[in-house]
Amino acid sequence: MDLSTLCLVQGILEERGIRRAAARAERPASSASAALRRVEAALSVPLARREGQALVPTLEAEARLPHFTEIARAAAGLAALGGGGAAPAVSLAALARFAATARAGSINAAARSLGLGQPQLTRQLSHLEAAVGRALLDRSAKGISCTAAGLAALALAERIATAWDALSAASAERFRRSAATWRLGTVIPFGHESEIAAMLARLAVGWRAARPRQPLFLASTTADELVSGLKNRRFDLVLLDTDRYPAEFDGRLIGRSRLALAGPRTLGRSHDVAALLRQRPIAVPSPRSGLRQMTDRFLEATLPPAERARLTLVEVDSIPVIINLVLDHGHLSILPEHSVANIAPPPTLLPLDEAYQQSLSLVWPRDALSRQAADAMIALLSVP
Repeated sequence: MDLSTLCLVQGILEERGIRRAAARAERPASSASAALRRVEAALSVPLARREGQALVPTLEAEARLPHFTEIARAAAGLAALGGGGAAPAVSLAALARFAATARAGSINAAARSLGLGQPQLTRQLSHLEAAVGRALLDRSAKGISCTAAGLAALALAERIATAWDALSAASAERFRRSAATWRLGTVIPFGHESEIAAMLARLAVGWRAARPRQPLFLASTTADELVSGLKNRRFDLVLLDTDRYPAEFDGRLIGRSRLALAGPRTLGRSHDVAALLRQRPIAVPSPRSGLRQMTDRFLEATLPPAERARLTLVEVDSIPVIINLVLDHGHLSILPEHSVANIAPPPTLLPLDEAYQQSLSLVWPRDALSRQAADAMIALLSVP
């Protein structure tokens, strides 16, 4: 890890944007994006997530931001020793070796303690001085001593090492807590009486019985957020409400549920579906969900473009709120028939053609360990 990378990431978290941070550092946006990925990989922690067009620091990043800021300030101090400008492109390892050498008072002694050859360490110290732009060490037959700039650099290097140790220790502790835990991201159940909620409850009980030393953590969100979480390893596996997922992952179809047009209980079952859609507001989840994608397909097949443009769509990213809009406020919605039928008493349900179904797919990264966990989950999910 190097100072310029850490300073770029500090800028991203502070500016809440890759392009703004890159512009501030006068670096390409691709460099800032690559820096974020490197630091996330080094710390095993997701540091940012996208919310629309904005880049938002995660809670983990917010907790670590003071350490990044301390590194950036110390790096600015190093740059000032050489006349200012950007943080020098030096590695944390080079700074640690400089500090060890300064404390040892001898390059030979420091090389032995670090397990390096004396010529190799001498070259690294020269490269560090060139990067900082100042002589940091005075060399003599009696050994070495720090110049005035070297003493300042030593204090800054030790501040940087302390901040990086704090970052690494926080990630190590998080890793120890989460290493044994399997994290399953799932679509949002329709309620405690829904099929998905019952399926996940069975999975939690079965998993605990089969793997008592490997806790299972469940978290629910939209399909897009699930895929994003799988890519940045916030989730180990995900349960999607669609049979479409990125080709870089493996997956298995768990089941399908027929969809129905749900309306208020007073609606009755003998209706022209197209006329109903034109007359009543339609509650829909956000486009980030698989259910919304299926709803859009149904509307496109049922109404011409001019009529679709006049529909009243109420976008709500909460299934319980959508069901309340249907039951108590006269809205329509496309919902899984079996899940909504469990509501007592249920809304009016007009089943759609079998082409319109909600698919549930378990998706995981392509590695042997994830496949083993997937096989175990599939076996538990298939038990009625």
